[in-house]
Amino acid sequence: MISELKDKPKKYPAFIIMAIVIILDQVTKILTRAFTLEGHSYPVLQNIFGDTFRFTHLRNTGAAFSISLSNPAWNRVFFVSATVLAVVFVLYLLRHATNKIQVIAFGLVLGGAIGNNLIDRLFFGAVTDFIDVDFPNIFGLERWPVFNVADSAIFCAMILLIIDMLFIKSTPVKEVPPNEINTKEL
Repeated sequence: MISELKDKPKKYPAFIIMAIVIILDQVTKILTRAFTLEGHSYPVLQNIFGDTFRFTHLRNTGAAFSISLSNPAWNRVFFVSATVLAVVFVLYLLRHATNKIQVIAFGLVLGGAIGNNLIDRLFFGAVTDFIDVDFPNIFGLERWPVFNVADSAIFCAMILLIIDMLFIKSTPVKEVPPNEINTKEL
């Protein structure tokens, strides 16, 4: 029974990852708002990469790909409410995580969700996006939609969760109530 308890991954790394993502996300957005004009694009290493990488300061009141409701106030209420529900659900999933990849992924999702949808929408009314990359002809898009650090964290988390689902064999860990642990095994 004790070995079953030892196999369950520690959850605190998820909160460290979450904090790192939130800090990186908010610092980069503060710098973007302070040093770039909204709606303007600035090429990054244009001599080397041409127009592939740019900083483009945008405010997004909608969701990914600027999908939104017709009213910015409704957007704000809807996305903040949806984020609170999502954070609660991810915390539940984290509690039942069976391996380190899941812990890392859930930390990335929490950091991205809190950084983007809670902090930005509550304090600024919209999400600040600034990473602008030209991926050649993906999905027929001329350029990929502008994104930020929080979006990247959520994307990386989804990749990790897909890898986990497809390639990692997790056996559920049985939680043993403390009163059922045999003290002779200790």
